Amino acid sequence: MAQGSHQQAGIDYHKTFSPIVKTVTVRLLLSLAISYNWSIRQLDVKNTFLHGNLTEEVYMKQPPGFVHSSFSKHVCKLKRAIYGLKEAPRAWFHHFSSFLLSHGFVCSHADPSMFVAHTDSHILVLLLYVDDMVLTGSSVTMLHKFITILFIQFSMKDLGDLHYFLGIQVVCSSSGLFLTQQKYVVDLLHKF
Repeated sequence: MAQGSHQQAGIDYHKTFSPIVKTVTVRLLLSLAISYNWSIRQLDVKNTFLHGNLTEEVYMKQPPGFVHSSFSKHVCKLKRAIYGLKEAPRAWFHHFSSFLLSHGFVCSHADPSMFVAHTDSHILVLLLYVDDMVLTGSSVTMLHKFITILFIQFSMKDLGDLHYFLGIQVVCSSSGLFLTQQKYVVDLLHKF
């Protein structure tokens, strides 16, 4: 698969499902954040799938340029996911959700891609869609502290205030948020 081969379902892989945040959850969280005047931040994880540890045994041919001269017929056993591997999204989600749970977050029963952390007086909510995340909460200090923790653990990019997520363009104004899919539609028209 790393060299153009294809994995076959039931033979090369079994479980690939990885939860993704529901659009209704995004809209509900944005509504809460605006109602309570919470800051809404957007983050992106770099090289997402390379963070996932594999629980299955996965082998691949030695990559060109890295073939061991004495063992040219040997294969590599992957310990971590790589791009193109069907198990990669699942491995990444497991790794990231385990990280969140170890830092006091709880997974929502309604949406497995929504994680909530409570203190006595504050709340922090994270929505995850593969490598994109939205983070909001009642304390700006708590928000920034957790973003710092994320940057220590993962290679990330802070995209600042929320502006585009799941094909939804978010425009902030004095009267609230305006959600539109104009950019998504224009991109589709250009593509087709």
